[in-house]
Amino acid sequence: MAVPAANAQSDHGSHIGMATGAASHPQTHPAPASPKSEQPETASHEVHTSTTAPMDHGAMRMQGGPAPADARDPHAYSGGYQLGIGKYAPGPQRLLRLNDEHSFGSVLIDNLERSRGKDGNSANYGMQAWFGRDYDRVVLKAEGDVTGGKLEEARTELLWGHAFASYWDAQVGLRHDSGEGPDRTWLAVGVQGLAPYWFEVDATAYVGNGGRTALRLEAEYEVLLTQKLVLQPSTEWAFYGKADPAKGIGSGLTDASAGVRLRYEFSRQFAPYVGVEWNRKFGSTASLARTAGERTSDTRWVAGVRFWF
Repeated sequence: MAVPAANAQSDHGSHIGMATGAASHPQTHPAPASPKSEQPETASHEVHTSTTAPMDHGAMRMQGGPAPADARDPHAYSGGYQLGIGKYAPGPQRLLRLNDEHSFGSVLIDNLERSRGKDGNSANYGMQAWFGRDYDRVVLKAEGDVTGGKLEEARTELLWGHAFASYWDAQVGLRHDSGEGPDRTWLAVGVQGLAPYWFEVDATAYVGNGGRTALRLEAEYEVLLTQKLVLQPSTEWAFYGKADPAKGIGSGLTDASAGVRLRYEFSRQFAPYVGVEWNRKFGSTASLARTAGERTSDTRWVAGVRFWF
């Protein structure tokens, strides 16, 4: 309930009187009179009929819900689309340039590691780089294994990415396989982004010469144990529509891997880690591996570093 202005003034004056009276006559200071008994009824009526408009709490709305359809930046909303600023501002002058009017780039070495398993030691790498703007960018992905100083398997993809939804990019381009056996080139089409509950997902389909097709699914998740200690489980699955014995690949589900890495971030840009990874080959791919005298499954201990700039 609002206190009438006249009553508030009376209370304020009473408090001042209490303060000054307490300083000069601490023993004889009278108790303040009730505001209701001091003010006439007409004064209270005048205040309550004031022209001041009451606050409309119904007009206040909390932010939330899905992003607006015209949000400028699909990765981190920059706003400003409907504010008449940046390249959408009327008139010849442009007072503000927003992030999606500039080109940026980044390189992430997701894993640069040394692994030890039953088949011996090997070095592994995985990286992703991009350059462009918020909606359109060039993406480079590469990963491979080096054993005994020899490139055993490598996959390199050069893609064009376009943001079609918040935190999701469509990607199309080329993939090139090298290493043991003949080289292969594929047309690649896929999506990459952040799924609900913060799962990072990368799904790509491939079409190659001779009617070859393939599908690769990758997912990972980051668990922040502390502000610097991060646990990262990950998994990867590969499917091929047609056997390729020259590359030691059968049809159907060919191989899968699952691992977990624990890293310590000295900074967000640099973090060494240790972990363990399990790999297995399936179906006709496993049969080809047995024929070649290779293992169909292996558990590897890994240690490496993750950094980006």
